[in-house]
Amino acid sequence: MTLRLPKSRKNTTFATMNHDEFLSRVLNAEEMQALNGRPVLVALSGGADSVALLRVLLEAGCTCHAAHCNFHLRDSESMRDEEFVRELCQRLNIPLTVKDFDVPAWQLEHGGSVEMSCREMRYHWFEQERNRLNCAYIAVAHHADDQVETLFLNLTRGTGVRGLTGMDRMSHRIWRPLLSFTRNDIIDYLKSIGQDYVTDSTNAQNDYRRNRLRNIVLPTLEQQFPKSRERILNTMDNLRRDRELLDSLINDILPDDHHISIAILLSCPQAPTLLYHRIRHMGFNREQCAQAVEAAQQGHTGRLFPANGQQLVVNRFSLDITPTDTDQDIEIPIDLHSGLHSPVHIDIIHGGTPFTPRMCDGKSKIAFNTQLADCQRTVLRHWRRGDRIKPFGMKGTKLVSDLFADLKLDYADKQNAWIMEADGQIIWVLGYRASALFPVKPEAQEYLLLTLTKK
Repeated sequence: MTLRLPKSRKNTTFATMNHDEFLSRVLNAEEMQALNGRPVLVALSGGADSVALLRVLLEAGCTCHAAHCNFHLRDSESMRDEEFVRELCQRLNIPLTVKDFDVPAWQLEHGGSVEMSCREMRYHWFEQERNRLNCAYIAVAHHADDQVETLFLNLTRGTGVRGLTGMDRMSHRIWRPLLSFTRNDIIDYLKSIGQDYVTDSTNAQNDYRRNRLRNIVLPTLEQQFPKSRERILNTMDNLRRDRELLDSLINDILPDDHHISIAILLSCPQAPTLLYHRIRHMGFNREQCAQAVEAAQQGHTGRLFPANGQQLVVNRFSLDITPTDTDQDIEIPIDLHSGLHSPVHIDIIHGGTPFTPRMCDGKSKIAFNTQLADCQRTVLRHWRRGDRIKPFGMKGTKLVSDLFADLKLDYADKQNAWIMEADGQIIWVLGYRASALFPVKPEAQEYLLLTLTKK
């Protein structure tokens, strides 16, 4: 892609930077090259920030599609903003899509504040539009002042290093080219090209936390500590570099985020924090990580911690991330007159020669008398907590979980084990142990010989 820089404007004076400097700082060669001719979806509200974003991307040579959200929360102002955006895009010959949202209906279904609901709705729609239009990025107009506000908001909520670094310039197809510019830089740029914009009157109201920071807290801080915003931004840049180093070191220590060695994890100081930073991107929180490390230290295998359709499982030697179990209640009927091919392979032979115990190993090759065939319901299923089996040599029954513990099975092995049940009684833990129910007498001519040939 050829980057087009505008000609110098010698007669214009700016408080912070000139027009060419603004444009050159927006351009990131790697990001622009990654476009590879694909368009950019620009989130266009009509305010100064988003209008500047659209104009500077066009100057940089990007192909742009605009997307405007109308939440209908400000009566005539909402329609004024939409009309402004339509006229701007028509004048610039930019394709535009406008979406009307019903915020109260969304809140009724999903809950959450108005501010959070609007954020969730617009980003969900932006991603749909990006895919529909085959856009490379979703460009949004967050700037340096937004970064400082985000830092303070995260501080008031409680945060770690990642929260102190604010928003990333590029994150999950969200592109923020204006993060290094202040609001004043943006206004100066718009003046330099003679571009107008609309103003949201609610920005002057202090109903929202961010507005109170923007209108009250940060101006007071700047008044008492001149250039504090600049120094805060420098601090955030330093923290971002520290975070990148931290992420690199964590990935070197724990290269596989789905299979984490307990020995390596516990050899590191602050093991819970290390684990959290390695798997936080999958939705696991600090408390879960601390509890998982404690369980690993105490040898409490089988503990699991769910997050976003996955689970962190404490096994003997590792912490494993696996999909959340969805098929534990599945029951597969078995026809004892024929073999089984799925989900495991079992051959069933009806005895014709005298039976001897040598025909069986009690694990993968077992025998039952023909009364088993009289059961009304024989199924294959996974292990469930509370399952009991009557092993050979025992008067009573044994918890299948205790059997697994004796065999030193990891959680994944337990969950993947198949159990054969006949009329509510467990007769076989496939590959591990057979029940003493339905025994076959020596020299019996009629019996069922079951052989597990493939798990």
